[in-house]
Amino acid sequence: MESRSTEKSSILTRVDWSVILLYLLLVIGGAISIYAASYDFDNASIFSFDEFSGKQIRWIGFSFVLGFALLLIDKRMYETYAYPIYFVIVALLMVTIAIAPNIKGSHSWLVLGPMSLQPAEFGKFATALALAKLFSGYNFNLNSKRINYIKAGAIIGVPIMLILAQNETGSALVYLSLMFVLYREGMSGLVLFGFVFSIVIFVVTVKYTTSAILGMPSGEFTVFVLIDLAMVVIAAFFSKSAIAARNLSMWFIFTAIVITGVAVIGGIDLPGVPIMFGITIVAMVYCLYELIKSHCRRLIMPVIVAGASLTFMMSVNYVFNKALQPHQQTRIKVSLGIEDDPLKAGYNVNQAKIAIGSGGLAGKGFLNGTQTKLKYVPEQHTDFIFCTIGEEEGFIGSTITLLLFLILILRVIAIAERQPTPFGRVYSYCVASYLIFHLCINIGMVIGLCPVIGIPLPFFSYGGSSLWGFTVLIFIMLRIDASRKEFRNY
Repeated sequence: MESRSTEKSSILTRVDWSVILLYLLLVIGGAISIYAASYDFDNASIFSFDEFSGKQIRWIGFSFVLGFALLLIDKRMYETYAYPIYFVIVALLMVTIAIAPNIKGSHSWLVLGPMSLQPAEFGKFATALALAKLFSGYNFNLNSKRINYIKAGAIIGVPIMLILAQNETGSALVYLSLMFVLYREGMSGLVLFGFVFSIVIFVVTVKYTTSAILGMPSGEFTVFVLIDLAMVVIAAFFSKSAIAARNLSMWFIFTAIVITGVAVIGGIDLPGVPIMFGITIVAMVYCLYELIKSHCRRLIMPVIVAGASLTFMMSVNYVFNKALQPHQQTRIKVSLGIEDDPLKAGYNVNQAKIAIGSGGLAGKGFLNGTQTKLKYVPEQHTDFIFCTIGEEEGFIGSTITLLLFLILILRVIAIAERQPTPFGRVYSYCVASYLIFHLCINIGMVIGLCPVIGIPLPFFSYGGSSLWGFTVLIFIMLRIDASRKEFRNY
């Protein structure tokens, strides 16, 4: 009993105060930015509960209490009850699908009297705890059994499916950032490569459809070339078969010369799709032949990557035209430069870029942003809060904001690396992954590099659910980290 009381009394001396300081700077900066974004010349106080800033300050006050309470809970409680917490949140996500009202086409908000909560934001810390609990199992190794991949995938995939059922695509995509955690814990780099490569295939196939090469869309032709190059690279560096890589390269170069000669010099129209398919299939068959001949089992990987890539490429058009909603298709087209819709789908982004660009080096000054004050940017106090920073504080203010986030992320990664247990390490890397994904996608969305998918900027965007969700993530990590020396001593 005495040791437990001593532990609680000394917890504040062992917590990482640098993270708390960064947290305070960001949430205070967020409240000020929300006040600037919603200010409409009525001289209302920043603390007025009638203003968005006042409401946000109220959420911040609750967050301070919540964070302090989380620090007082024994670290072992988080690990012991990780799975029960996860299942409770999953159940809450299921209930949300059934009872949540339709708000802008989404069924993701639970209305509790005067306030609304978004369970998807709290699913982040629950998923991080469950994933950390899985990796902290006795002798658990991600690569020791295939079932381990299934378990990890299920923990991440269940919230994604439930949130997608709520028609909240942006919140669901955040959970995909946990793939970086799996990579840190031993997942093959080929899986991460496949994830990134699938994004490249989707973008290239969708974007380049107007021009043609060999009678086929230039996007599909480019994807075929990328698949062939990927086969050579995987054969050389992953399969470590220099002979296979050399022969594959010679095959692709030979067929390229023949196709160029027949099409250009001979002036013959070639059926592009069958030819490109044939070239790739021959390369896949050759890899299988070398596999049998040299007993190099790793040569199955170029075959798997090529087959999966071809299948994915053929499904892109169907997914884009049938699975995505019309407004989602339009946002992607505008983001990729396929369409120009400055008055509808591209309006938010265009106005945000105008606001950020007009800020110049030092900005127009606090509460002096014309784009912001005249409400040219919709949702400027939530998802597009960064445009207010860019306009009023300029390049200098935007850079300082991003540097604060960068320092926080680097600090979280440092905390992850010094953890003596897999539970603390995995959980901390989950926090870092969430922060990186939110920061990159939100900023990319505001400046037009990413489609508009409704992802808030942590600690800045207005809303209690997002703020509380990240508060829980941060302070549970701090509590786990504060106990690391006790674990070593034990």
